[in-house]
Amino acid sequence: MEAPITVDRLRFLIFNVKEKLWVKPLCFCLLSILVVFLAKVADGTSLAEHIPEIKPDSVETLLSIMASSMMVIATFSAGTMVNAYASASQTSTPRSLSLIISDDVSQNALSVFIGAFIYSAVALTAMTQAFFNEAGLFILFCLTSLVFAIVILTFIRWVDSVARLGRVGSTILKVEKATQRAIEKRIKTPCLGAVPLGAISETKIKEQGSYPVFSQRVGYIQLIDIARIQRWACENNAYVNVNMLPGEFVTPDKVLAYVNEKDDLDNIEQAYTISEERSFEADPRFGFVVLGEIGSRALSPAVNDHGTAISIIGSVTRLLLLWKTSPSAPMEENVQKNEEYQYDRVSVPELSIDDLFDDAYTSISRDGAANIEVAIHIQKSLGAIINCFDKGSEFKASATSFAKQSFHRSEQTLAFSDDIKRLRKCFNQSSE
Repeated sequence: MEAPITVDRLRFLIFNVKEKLWVKPLCFCLLSILVVFLAKVADGTSLAEHIPEIKPDSVETLLSIMASSMMVIATFSAGTMVNAYASASQTSTPRSLSLIISDDVSQNALSVFIGAFIYSAVALTAMTQAFFNEAGLFILFCLTSLVFAIVILTFIRWVDSVARLGRVGSTILKVEKATQRAIEKRIKTPCLGAVPLGAISETKIKEQGSYPVFSQRVGYIQLIDIARIQRWACENNAYVNVNMLPGEFVTPDKVLAYVNEKDDLDNIEQAYTISEERSFEADPRFGFVVLGEIGSRALSPAVNDHGTAISIIGSVTRLLLLWKTSPSAPMEENVQKNEEYQYDRVSVPELSIDDLFDDAYTSISRDGAANIEVAIHIQKSLGAIINCFDKGSEFKASATSFAKQSFHRSEQTLAFSDDIKRLRKCFNQSSE
């Protein structure tokens, strides 16, 4: 029997639906058709005795104007959005395209324009068939005026937004916000609500993981339905040690998880959502990868825009310092009894801090090694992280290590001795 949909999977499905460009226009089209026929309901009431007379010609004129112009505007807006998507792929990175497509302002504008066209076409057809009486005609006039006002306001708002759609600065902001949501969720549930693998002894891990679970699918893990795995474990009196996190690449030779119960392992494998691409929703590392790609492209000889790379470094600094708002206690203080965790029969490895820093800094450090401005901002960024986190923190250790790596990269690349002196001074200050 298929397990009911869980909260995590429902949230993931909603996030995926927002990335589909056709969903909102379809909803607006259905709503516009419904609204036209709701106006007919007024003809069955005594409303006609209390309302002013509306000439059918005035309503037809409004509907004709809307019907003739809305499809043109909708086509224009769709073309503008496609150009923005192409611009985003060329100037930033193709990995950011899903976030730009899910832009609410653009989706709402396109949906309103198409919905207004469908509404006007259906209403105009109904009027030519003498479908409405006096009350229905009055309600239709009010609805048409309301739709007209919504279209104008939407167009004004959309014009303000479309100028920034697909631009590098706007794309960086969208990626940063998506990454921030993933980080805040991971801070709230460090191991997806399960038992940290580091809190279990090696002997216990071996006892709980005798049988490996493999996948015949190839791709990136987008979501792990921990609630479904917990339900299976409770039903089978078993334990599950998750071996791979969202964002990791799965092949048939890699173990997804280890269990101590051999039966019905397909149920565990189906709890993993695997796709051709990574997702921002449950994968904090993916946001850092995308930011790094944007910064790396900005530093290419063809673009030569170190200002964008510096902006990326600022975004990375803000995102990494989010973990400072919820500092973790030393591991020995974090070890709790399994029953205190939400999913006490599932263990999940903790996010690798070194991998986070590698995703965030390596590409920019490599491609910006010869740029003194970028090299100095990397040292300042890592120095801020070193100063903000307490001694013994993994963040402090990783920041110190990557500051040293970045300095040596630039030291070997920079040719001007004064630049090297400036960078060494900045490195020494960040390492103190």
